[in-house]
Parts: sequence; structure tokens; C-alpha cells
Amino acid sequence: MSQSNPTSNANVPVSEVYWSLVAKADKKFSKIRDLPYYERNRYDTYFYKVFKVYTQLWKFQQENRHKLVEAGLKRWEIGDIASRIGQLYFGQYMRTSEASYLSESYIFYEAVLTREYFKDGILQDLNLANKQLRFFARFLTVCLVMNRREMVYQLVNQLKMLVADCKRTFQDTDFKEWKLVIQEITKFLKVDTTSMNVRPLRYSLTLDLHPDSLPLVVNAKRKLKLGDAILCSYHPNEVKFSELTLDNFRMLQCLEWEPSGSFYKVSGTASTGGQGVSYSQEISDPTLPPNPRKAVLYRPSITHFLAVLATVCEELPSDGVLLLYLSAPEYTVNNVQPCDDTTKFSEINVMNCSGYHSGGINLGAKGNGGLNLIYPCDLLPFIRRPLFLVIDSGNSNAFKALSTAVKGEPVAMLLSPSCSSPIHGAIDPHQPSGSQFTSFLTAPLQAFLNLLGFSGSDIQMDQLNKAEKVLSASLNLWGEILASSDALHPVWAQMLGDPFLRRLLLRFIFCRAVLALYAPTFNKKEYLPDCSPALPDSVLPTTHSSITAVQQLVDIFDTASMFNMSEGFNATL
Repeated sequence: MSQSNPTSNANVPVSEVYWSLVAKADKKFSKIRDLPYYERNRYDTYFYKVFKVYTQLWKFQQENRHKLVEAGLKRWEIGDIASRIGQLYFGQYMRTSEASYLSESYIFYEAVLTREYFKDGILQDLNLANKQLRFFARFLTVCLVMNRREMVYQLVNQLKMLVADCKRTFQDTDFKEWKLVIQEITKFLKVDTTSMNVRPLRYSLTLDLHPDSLPLVVNAKRKLKLGDAILCSYHPNEVKFSELTLDNFRMLQCLEWEPSGSFYKVSGTASTGGQGVSYSQEISDPTLPPNPRKAVLYRPSITHFLAVLATVCEELPSDGVLLLYLSAPEYTVNNVQPCDDTTKFSEINVMNCSGYHSGGINLGAKGNGGLNLIYPCDLLPFIRRPLFLVIDSGNSNAFKALSTAVKGEPVAMLLSPSCSSPIHGAIDPHQPSGSQFTSFLTAPLQAFLNLLGFSGSDIQMDQLNKAEKVLSASLNLWGEILASSDALHPVWAQMLGDPFLRRLLLRFIFCRAVLALYAPTFNKKEYLPDCSPALPDSVLPTTHSSITAVQQLVDIFDTASMFNMSEGFNATL
């Protein structure tokens, strides 16, 4: 061992060295546990130091396990170290979006589970029971993000049993908080059904075009790539687990690379239990580019939101695009008229234009004095950098005022409809299953089937596979049309070479085509999404390529009565 090893002084008892390392690790852990997930570069050195001391601690207890157990070390104390290491790795994944950190987090959490570190004495010690409960909640989040659904269901069952045992054993303690956790995860799993997912939400080189194979964009004066993303979602009574909302959960995965083949290796199979290295091998793919970095926010105040936005813009690479995703209820100011898009503004009156203040979105509960309200004007200082804006709100069109700004980069915007389309055959036509627009952008085929009222049991796998091939072909065709179009706006042209942004844009075209031809929303603009700048007429819902794409899917699922296909060419958009 090196001279820096804590056992170099033979006169110091092993247990004393160990507890000294534990105290040192605890102190460093407490300092970084609550640090923000943005400002990544600023805190990198802190995390490396914490990882170093925990690695040293873990190795020391492994090498001296027998002596430490004789000195009174409990199994739950070993599990506590492993759990904290898993917590550190997951936090670093959230800061960097590096898949290897997510994998390492899973490995340590799975070791705690399979080796049952917290089992002994759990029903004799309330603090130990709470440690196990918190462990389950953290491991569930990791498994959800990794799409390890079999492990998720296993953890949920164990969590339910533990809460029930704790209620019987510790009758003076209220476990209402943990009953709420169980309700959240149960609802989350019920809504986020994977029965109709024949492909992962992440970008898969097995199913999606390889970045090197994307069509050359003839109208691109420069080539930008997605560098960072800020994901922010809040709706009253929304589906969520902890602070991970369903919309953010879907968008987070949509902006990452799928480890080659891993979806098909583990989908529908049981956990390998203890063979954690195999997960690391699957998710650490050296052939893939790094994931875009993401900051995931839940109910931020406007000051916190702007601090994150400013920091991310500051760290954005020179050729980078910032994707800003906002999904929230609308907030409208009465008696204020939005700006006319055709008006020409001077540098002075553009800031006073009522369009920037006429409507915004509410990222928090009502009645808090407007601390969670975001208006279009709040984004003006940040359009100096390339911005790809996805607004999923009834007030999304208010953000089109940003297209009139005279300074900064033109903003690329995908804007949701003002109203969600009714689900065919549903008793409640607006069932709470996450945002419809976000579903189309992240899982378009599943969104299409949900719109038509289908569930997984209604559809054969060969239908899904056939529909997936039709949709992929249609998306690729639209991509070729845009890439070769002289009418494509330079804002879109410079972003079309990025695989993530390109896929979102093409799925937007599909969403618009479906909702434009869907019978209940036919010829109703409030049900149609919009974009700015406008896309070429060659990809409008009334074109042959769009109508053909929808018609082929309609034929596969025999749903002709739900669409106005014959009148599609005459639709007014």
C-alpha cells in the first residue's frame, strides 16, 4: 500500500482509523449533498474529493471487514456507505448526464438490496427502518430513469410490505408520508405504461438514423448541436414520483443516447441480481457521443429559474444550442393585448410591447404572489445564445412575441396547442396521463394510440412493429424534404444536423398532421400545435406526404372513422 494509506500507522487501531474516515466522509458528504445540479464546472473538484474519500472508505472496510465486525461494525453501517456512494453517483449523473454515473449508482444500490444490509434489526429500530425506506425511494428513481421496470416492481412490492410492517410495529409513528410515496409510484407506473413501447424513449442507433447518416442540409450556414437542456414541468395534481414529473421523465430520456442493444437485452427479463457489472457494460458505450447536459427543475421560483438559465447559458459551448422545455398551466393577464407579429419594433419599444407580458406560464402553486410565473420577457436576455424553445402550455402562443425581438439570435420554437385533443371513447376526454404534446414529441406512436383510445391489450405486436416502421419511414422522408428545401428557415437549418433536435422537429410535424386530420379537432386551430419560424409548405398537414403518413397508420389500426382523410386537402390551417 502507498504511504498515504490510513493503515500506515500500525499503532492506530483499525476501528479508530475507520471511524475517522467515516467522520471525514460524512463531513464532505454533508457539504455537497444539497449543492445545485447546475454550475457543473464550479463544483467538479468538490465531487472528485468526495468520491475519493468514499472510495478510500469503501476499500478500507472491505480489506478490514473481519476486524471491524469484531470491533462492533454493523451490517447496516456498511449498507449506509454503499447507499451514500450510490446517492453520490446519481447526483453526479444529474449534474453531467453521463450514463456511466447512472450505471455505477445502480450497481451500489443493487448491492445494498441483494446483500440485505439493512435487514437485521429493521423492525426493532425506527431509524434503521427509515433508512431502508429512503433507500427504496432513491433506488426506485434510479431504476425508473434506467428503464429497469422489473426491478421497479420488485422494489415497490418490498416498499409496500415494509411500510405495512412498520405501521404494525411502530404504532406511535405516522407513516402517512410513505403511503403517499407508494400512491405516487403506483400512479406513475399505471400511467406511464410500457406495453405499447416497442422502442426506447432514448435515441437508439439501432432504430434511429446514425448521426453520420443524417441528410446534408443545403440551407445551413452553420451547424449547431444540442449542448444543454433545461427541463421544467409543473401541473396541479400531475403524475410524478418525488420531484420527477412524468413530462420531465419522458423528455429527459428523449435527450439521451440509448446504450446499444441494452433495451432489447433487458426488456422483459428479470433482474440479474448482483451481477452489476453487466449493467455497467451495457450502459457505458464508448462509441456514443456524450449525452447533452440537462438541468431538471421542479416548481422553481422565477429567481431560481433565471439563475439556472443564466448559468447554463454562460457554460454553453460556442457551437451549442440550449433547449428550454417548459410544461405548465397558462397564466393570463386580463385586458392586455398581445403584440401583432407583423409589427416592426424599435429597440426601445420592443421591451415595452405588451406581447412580452400578456401571458405566461405558472410553474408553481397559485397564491404565492407570482413567484413561479414565467413570462416571455423573462427570456429576452438569453436569446443572445441559440435557443430551442419547447412550450407545452395553453399560453404557448404568447411566446411567439420572442420572434419579434430585434436583438439576439432568432429563437426556434415548438408550441403546443391551446387545448388538448379529446381522447376517443374516454369517459373523461382529458385523462391525466401527462401532456399530450410532450407525449407526441417523446413517444409519438404511443401518443397516437392513446389519442385513439387504445390500450396495450387492444393491439397486436405485429401491428405495433408495422406501425413503427411506417412512422420511421415518414419521419425520415420529412427529414429529407426539410434538408433539401430552399425554403427552410436558417434557424431550423442550423439545428437540423443535431439528431436530438431533428427528431423533436420531425415528431412535431407528425403531431401537427395527426391533430389536423383527427375528426374531433378538424379545422380547429386551438387544437393544433405551432412553430416559429414557420416550416416550409412542403411539410404541412395538407401535403401528400403528411396525409399518406397518417393514412397508413389509420389503415393498420382500422380507425378510418376517427379521421377526416378525404377532406384533408381542403383543411384551413
